[in-house]
Amino acid sequence: MLKRMFGLIGVVMFGGILMGCTSQESTTHKQVVQQDTSWEKVEKAKKLVVGTSGTLFPSSYYNDNNQLTGYDVELVKEVGKRLNLKVEFKEYNVDGTIASLKKGTTDLVANDASMNEKRKKNFALSLPLKHSFDSLIVRKSDNSGIKELEDLKGKKAAGEGTTGYMKMAEQFGAKLVSYDNATNDQYLTDVANGRTDVIINDYYLQKMSVNALPDIPVKILEDVYFNASTSGFLYLKEAQGLREKIDTVLKEMKSDGTISDLSKEFFGTDVSIEPKVKIDRRVEVD
Repeated sequence: MLKRMFGLIGVVMFGGILMGCTSQESTTHKQVVQQDTSWEKVEKAKKLVVGTSGTLFPSSYYNDNNQLTGYDVELVKEVGKRLNLKVEFKEYNVDGTIASLKKGTTDLVANDASMNEKRKKNFALSLPLKHSFDSLIVRKSDNSGIKELEDLKGKKAAGEGTTGYMKMAEQFGAKLVSYDNATNDQYLTDVANGRTDVIINDYYLQKMSVNALPDIPVKILEDVYFNASTSGFLYLKEAQGLREKIDTVLKEMKSDGTISDLSKEFFGTDVSIEPKVKIDRRVEVD
């Protein structure tokens, strides 16, 4: 009888341990789930705070009526409308938009953001809103003496100081000329007059800039294309709830043609689909 009681006690104790473990695991799981309140926070505030530059044509810029607009800007406005949220924009340079996410002063970045190895550790992208690749803007008169990427050595490359494009230029031996949230006409004019020689950036952004300012004698260097890429809205990596909620809306916008229509309006072509140009070369930034 005594043995049977000890055995019963043992079972009860063992069961208690199991119940304790299960309870602890359940609590831990709940804590993990509860950590991400990114969507609930936005929903409660009825407001989506968005970081953008206001100087990146045609993704985020001011039109002739001094109104903030652009492909990314109008996309996120439509998302806000469909989710019954007010959209508040805060303007920064490229580094500032990233810092705003880290500080929690914005919920997402809508500024033609792409992903690189460094960003993957802390950030996540929405579903692709733009497919593109990189290219070079040079002087019309002499191609700035550049025929291939290796010719960047000793050339003066223009851009915002800590961007991946400037790091790429530096890897090829270019001398960096840094700007802080400068406008496209300043960038292009400086290439034309020889203050700088080259701008590395996204092909479609460069194409739109060159076409919008036809009197500045610069061009995109033909057939020197590299780094096929996608861009979209940028979030903190842990903001899964918000990202998934907005991705659901973006999928609806893609299905009903809204994304394609906005793409054609701002880029003159549908950048929401993969380009026909085959891009084989990949340039990694250290």
